[in-house]
Amino acid sequence: MTMEIRIASTDEEIAACFPVMQTLRPHLVESGFVPLVRRLEAGGYRLAYLQESGRPVAVAGLRTGENIPWGRFMYVDDLVTDPAHRSRGHGARMLAWLREYARAAGCEQLRLDSGVQRKDAHRFYEREGMTLASYHFCEILASGPDRQ
Repeated sequence: MTMEIRIASTDEEIAACFPVMQTLRPHLVESGFVPLVRRLEAGGYRLAYLQESGRPVAVAGLRTGENIPWGRFMYVDDLVTDPAHRSRGHGARMLAWLREYARAAGCEQLRLDSGVQRKDAHRFYEREGMTLASYHFCEILASGPDRQ
């Protein structure tokens, strides 16, 4: 069984990631997914995927940046494994790949947020060596076009 992690570069690769991404982001609409990713790419977003038997089974949305509190960092917007493929090491492989990708990009830190209800994800991140570093607060001001 061949597994490979790569950055989605074609519309077909991006579209193939949709079913996995939707398990984490159920508000997404399939017809708007490729255009959304293409818009986000203009700001540095990249969509990585782990492929097994020719189809994505884990997906990560990422971006690099620099700010005062963190220095140069990679922020992981999305990290999800297809529920039918969980507990097979795919998430750990993807996280290890993200660390290496971040190091290669000169990042000092790897950061992500996780919803407070995602207790299994929190255990996974802690098991993989990440620590709870802050609370993230938000206020919804308006709904966007991709939140139908």
